[in-house]
Amino acid sequence: MKTMLQHVLAVTLALAGSQALAQETNWMVRARAVHIDPANESAPLAGVGAADRIHVSSKTIPEIDISYFFTPNLAAELILTYPQKHDVTLDGARIGSFRHLPPTLSAQYHFAPQSMLNPYLGVGVNYTRLSHVKLLNGAGDLESGSWGMALQAGVDFRLDARWSLNLDVKKVNIRSDVMVGGAKASSVKVDPVLFGVGVGYRF
Repeated sequence: MKTMLQHVLAVTLALAGSQALAQETNWMVRARAVHIDPANESAPLAGVGAADRIHVSSKTIPEIDISYFFTPNLAAELILTYPQKHDVTLDGARIGSFRHLPPTLSAQYHFAPQSMLNPYLGVGVNYTRLSHVKLLNGAGDLESGSWGMALQAGVDFRLDARWSLNLDVKKVNIRSDVMVGGAKASSVKVDPVLFGVGVGYRF
């Protein structure tokens, strides 16, 4: 009887330890391919003429995000990439380019964390750093940074206890004044929709 009790106690402690370990795996890392589709809304140049003449090119980029789960349902996600180059056109003609670095921090709610199919919604804040602006042969410029909201919807398809496939859509506010010769000539709402597909690993 004593030996049986010892075995039962050992199994119980092992199960408790494995459950505690599972509860401690709060980190997830995802790698995504993300397509950036700008809204391309702009004010008339110098307040004259038609609107939406300035366009920022779309682009597909690599992205890494890191998530921390405070509970099975609530998580925070930090999205990272490297500075991305976009061409700028005016009435279809290229007038230059710029680079942007858009880290985004979001709070998420996961609806079915124990299911094979786990949809989520997120809301957060984005800071986009604009750099290497080359417009109109140096006569044009953009603001150095842009703060804005980020909205998110996605779903994880669980493959096993660690791995999952991910689909994700975000709407991010990115805006800047366009300066020519030091004076404001227009304002641009890039406000892209980001379509992402990738793979996640839960630690």
